[in-house]
Amino acid sequence: MATEADPGGTRTSVWLAVRPAAPARRRSEAPSGLDRDRITAAAVRLLDAEGLGRFSMRRLAAELGVTAMSLYWYVDTKHDLLELALDSALGQQRLPAGPPPREAWPGRLRALACGYRRLLAEHPWVAPLSVAYPNIGPHARAFDAALQRLLDATGLVDPGRTGAHLAVSQFLNGCGLSGCGGTVRRAPDADFGLALDVLIAGIEAKAGGRAPGLRPR
Repeated sequence: MATEADPGGTRTSVWLAVRPAAPARRRSEAPSGLDRDRITAAAVRLLDAEGLGRFSMRRLAAELGVTAMSLYWYVDTKHDLLELALDSALGQQRLPAGPPPREAWPGRLRALACGYRRLLAEHPWVAPLSVAYPNIGPHARAFDAALQRLLDATGLVDPGRTGAHLAVSQFLNGCGLSGCGGTVRRAPDADFGLALDVLIAGIEAKAGGRAPGLRPR
Protein backbone atom coordinates (compact mmCIF):
# COMPACT_ATOMS: atom_id res chain seq x y z
CA MET A 1 0.00 0.00 0.00
CA ALA A 2 1.46 3.35 -1.06
CA THR A 3 0.33 6.57 0.52
CA GLU A 4 3.02 9.02 -0.54
CA ALA A 5 2.17 12.03 -2.67
CA ASP A 6 1.68 11.45 -6.36
CA PRO A 7 4.97 11.82 -8.25
CA GLY A 8 5.43 14.97 -10.23
CA GLY A 9 7.94 13.55 -12.71
CA THR A 10 8.28 10.37 -14.70
CA ARG A 11 5.99 7.62 -13.52
CA THR A 12 5.18 4.08 -14.59
CA SER A 13 1.77 3.48 -16.10
CA VAL A 14 -0.60 1.50 -13.91
CA TRP A 15 -0.84 -0.98 -16.79
CA LEU A 16 2.90 -1.63 -16.65
CA ALA A 17 3.52 -1.50 -12.91
CA VAL A 18 3.59 -4.72 -10.89
CA ARG A 19 2.06 -4.41 -7.45
CA PRO A 20 3.59 -6.77 -4.88
CA ALA A 21 1.07 -9.05 -3.22
CA ALA A 22 0.17 -7.92 0.28
CA PRO A 23 0.70 -10.40 3.13
CA ALA A 24 -2.43 -12.32 4.12
CA ARG A 25 -2.64 -10.49 7.46
CA ARG A 26 -2.56 -7.10 5.79
CA ARG A 27 -5.11 -8.18 3.17
CA SER A 28 -7.48 -9.06 6.01
CA GLU A 29 -7.10 -5.50 7.32
CA ALA A 30 -8.23 -3.93 4.04
CA PRO A 31 -11.59 -2.14 4.14
CA SER A 32 -14.47 -4.51 3.45
CA GLY A 33 -16.84 -3.86 0.56
CA LEU A 34 -14.21 -2.20 -1.61
CA ASP A 35 -12.33 -3.45 -4.62
CA ARG A 36 -10.53 -1.82 -7.52
CA ASP A 37 -13.48 -2.20 -9.92
CA ARG A 38 -15.91 -0.54 -7.52
CA ILE A 39 -13.48 2.31 -6.86
CA THR A 40 -12.91 2.80 -10.59
CA ALA A 41 -16.63 2.86 -11.35
CA ALA A 42 -17.17 5.44 -8.60
CA ALA A 43 -14.32 7.54 -10.02
CA VAL A 44 -15.97 7.54 -13.45
CA ARG A 45 -19.27 8.68 -11.95
CA LEU A 46 -17.57 11.45 -9.96
CA LEU A 47 -15.59 12.66 -12.96
CA ASP A 48 -18.79 12.76 -15.03
CA ALA A 49 -20.63 14.68 -12.32
CA GLU A 50 -17.98 17.17 -11.20
CA GLY A 51 -15.24 17.19 -13.83
CA LEU A 52 -11.53 16.57 -13.78
CA GLY A 53 -10.64 19.83 -12.04
CA ARG A 54 -12.58 18.99 -8.88
CA PHE A 55 -11.62 15.34 -8.68
CA SER A 56 -9.69 14.25 -5.61
CA MET A 57 -9.18 11.09 -3.62
CA ARG A 58 -10.86 12.75 -0.65
CA ARG A 59 -14.01 13.56 -2.63
CA LEU A 60 -14.08 10.05 -4.06
CA ALA A 61 -13.72 8.53 -0.60
CA ALA A 62 -16.64 10.63 0.62
CA GLU A 63 -18.78 9.32 -2.25
CA LEU A 64 -17.91 5.76 -1.26
CA GLY A 65 -18.37 6.42 2.45
CA VAL A 66 -14.81 5.46 3.36
CA THR A 67 -11.65 7.27 4.39
CA ALA A 68 -9.29 8.54 1.71
CA MET A 69 -6.50 6.36 3.10
CA SER A 70 -8.56 3.23 2.51
CA LEU A 71 -8.45 3.80 -1.26
CA TYR A 72 -4.69 3.27 -1.25
CA TRP A 73 -5.16 -0.40 -0.46
CA TYR A 74 -6.29 -0.76 -4.07
CA VAL A 75 -4.48 1.97 -6.04
CA ASP A 76 -1.07 3.44 -5.41
CA THR A 77 -1.74 6.99 -6.60
CA LYS A 78 -4.45 9.26 -7.91
CA HIS A 79 -2.75 9.07 -11.32
CA ASP A 80 -3.18 5.31 -11.35
CA LEU A 81 -6.87 5.66 -10.60
CA LEU A 82 -7.32 8.22 -13.36
CA GLU A 83 -5.70 5.80 -15.81
CA LEU A 84 -8.09 3.07 -14.67
CA ALA A 85 -11.08 5.41 -15.04
CA LEU A 86 -9.94 6.45 -18.51
CA ASP A 87 -9.81 2.89 -19.77
CA SER A 88 -13.10 2.03 -18.09
CA ALA A 89 -14.82 4.87 -19.95
CA LEU A 90 -13.27 3.79 -23.26
CA GLY A 91 -14.77 0.35 -22.69
CA GLN A 92 -18.26 1.81 -23.01
CA GLN A 93 -17.93 2.17 -26.78
CA ARG A 94 -19.16 -0.74 -28.85
CA LEU A 95 -16.54 -1.88 -31.32
CA PRO A 96 -17.02 -3.71 -34.61
CA ALA A 97 -16.20 -7.40 -34.32
CA GLY A 98 -14.05 -9.13 -36.89
CA PRO A 99 -12.52 -7.84 -40.13
CA PRO A 100 -14.97 -5.97 -42.39
CA PRO A 101 -15.44 -6.68 -46.11
CA ARG A 102 -13.27 -4.34 -48.13
CA GLU A 103 -16.21 -2.31 -49.37
CA ALA A 104 -17.60 -1.87 -45.85
CA TRP A 105 -14.63 -0.18 -44.16
CA PRO A 106 -15.64 3.46 -44.89
CA GLY A 107 -19.00 3.05 -43.18
CA ARG A 108 -17.48 1.21 -40.25
CA LEU A 109 -14.74 3.80 -39.84
CA ARG A 110 -17.39 6.51 -39.86
CA ALA A 111 -19.34 4.63 -37.17
CA LEU A 112 -16.20 4.15 -35.08
CA ALA A 113 -15.33 7.85 -35.27
CA CYS A 114 -18.88 8.97 -34.46
CA GLY A 115 -19.02 6.59 -31.52
CA TYR A 116 -15.78 7.99 -30.15
CA ARG A 117 -17.10 11.52 -30.59
CA ARG A 118 -20.20 10.62 -28.57
CA LEU A 119 -18.03 9.09 -25.86
CA LEU A 120 -16.00 12.30 -25.56
CA ALA A 121 -19.20 14.32 -25.27
CA GLU A 122 -20.53 12.03 -22.53
CA HIS A 123 -17.21 12.00 -20.65
CA PRO A 124 -15.47 15.35 -21.29
CA TRP A 125 -12.55 14.40 -19.03
CA VAL A 126 -11.55 11.51 -21.31
CA ALA A 127 -9.97 13.76 -23.96
CA PRO A 128 -7.44 15.51 -21.70
CA LEU A 129 -6.57 12.28 -19.89
CA SER A 130 -5.94 10.57 -23.24
CA VAL A 131 -3.23 13.16 -23.84
CA ALA A 132 -1.84 13.10 -20.30
CA TYR A 133 -1.47 9.32 -19.96
CA PRO A 134 -0.10 6.54 -22.20
CA ASN A 135 -3.63 5.19 -22.76
CA ILE A 136 -2.52 1.58 -23.10
CA GLY A 137 -5.19 -0.17 -21.06
CA PRO A 138 -7.11 -3.19 -22.40
CA HIS A 139 -10.02 -1.17 -23.78
CA ALA A 140 -7.69 1.32 -25.45
CA ARG A 141 -5.83 -1.58 -27.06
CA ALA A 142 -9.12 -3.11 -28.19
CA PHE A 143 -10.10 0.18 -29.80
CA ASP A 144 -6.79 0.38 -31.65
CA ALA A 145 -7.13 -3.25 -32.76
CA ALA A 146 -10.56 -2.43 -34.23
CA LEU A 147 -9.05 0.51 -36.08
CA GLN A 148 -6.23 -1.68 -37.36
CA ARG A 149 -8.76 -4.18 -38.75
CA LEU A 150 -10.52 -1.38 -40.60
CA LEU A 151 -7.23 -0.20 -42.08
CA ASP A 152 -6.45 -3.79 -43.11
CA ALA A 153 -9.58 -3.70 -45.26
CA THR A 154 -8.38 -0.59 -47.13
CA GLY A 155 -5.56 -2.57 -48.74
CA LEU A 156 -3.02 0.08 -47.77
CA VAL A 157 0.56 -1.01 -47.12
CA ASP A 158 3.36 0.90 -45.43
CA PRO A 159 4.14 3.76 -45.47
CA GLY A 160 0.60 4.68 -46.51
CA ARG A 161 -0.86 2.39 -43.88
CA THR A 162 1.17 4.04 -41.12
CA GLY A 163 0.16 7.47 -42.36
CA ALA A 164 -3.52 6.53 -42.42
CA HIS A 165 -3.35 5.19 -38.87
CA LEU A 166 -1.68 8.39 -37.68
CA ALA A 167 -4.18 10.58 -39.53
CA VAL A 168 -7.19 8.77 -38.05
CA SER A 169 -5.71 8.72 -34.55
CA GLN A 170 -4.89 12.43 -34.68
CA PHE A 171 -8.35 13.21 -36.04
CA LEU A 172 -10.11 11.28 -33.27
CA ASN A 173 -8.01 12.84 -30.53
CA GLY A 174 -8.20 16.31 -32.02
CA CYS A 175 -11.98 16.24 -32.31
CA GLY A 176 -12.21 16.29 -28.52
CA LEU A 177 -9.64 18.96 -27.70
CA SER A 178 -9.32 22.66 -28.31
CA GLY A 179 -5.89 24.10 -27.58
CA CYS A 180 -3.19 22.83 -25.29
CA GLY A 181 -5.31 23.23 -22.19
CA GLY A 182 -7.43 20.24 -23.12
CA THR A 183 -10.69 22.18 -23.20
CA VAL A 184 -13.41 20.03 -24.67
CA ARG A 185 -15.36 21.57 -27.51
CA ARG A 186 -18.32 20.28 -29.47
CA ALA A 187 -17.90 21.07 -33.15
CA PRO A 188 -21.13 21.28 -35.16
CA ASP A 189 -22.25 17.92 -36.50
CA ALA A 190 -22.05 19.11 -40.10
CA ASP A 191 -18.44 20.31 -39.66
CA PHE A 192 -17.42 17.07 -38.00
CA GLY A 193 -19.10 15.00 -40.71
CA LEU A 194 -17.46 16.99 -43.49
CA ALA A 195 -14.01 16.62 -41.90
CA LEU A 196 -14.60 12.89 -41.53
CA ASP A 197 -15.67 12.62 -45.18
CA VAL A 198 -12.46 14.36 -46.26
CA LEU A 199 -10.38 11.99 -44.13
CA ILE A 200 -12.06 8.88 -45.53
CA ALA A 201 -11.84 10.16 -49.11
CA GLY A 202 -8.12 10.77 -48.61
CA ILE A 203 -7.57 7.21 -47.38
CA GLU A 204 -9.53 5.85 -50.35
CA ALA A 205 -7.46 7.93 -52.75
CA LYS A 206 -4.22 6.77 -51.13
CA ALA A 207 -5.37 3.17 -51.36
CA GLY A 208 -5.83 3.57 -55.12
CA GLY A 209 -9.60 3.49 -55.18
CA ARG A 210 -11.83 6.15 -56.64
CA ALA A 211 -12.40 8.74 -53.96
CA PRO A 212 -16.14 9.39 -53.79
CA GLY A 213 -17.57 12.85 -53.64
CA LEU A 214 -18.54 14.19 -50.27
CA ARG A 215 -21.88 13.02 -49.00
CA PRO A 216 -24.70 15.49 -49.51
CA ARG A 217 -25.83 17.25 -46.39
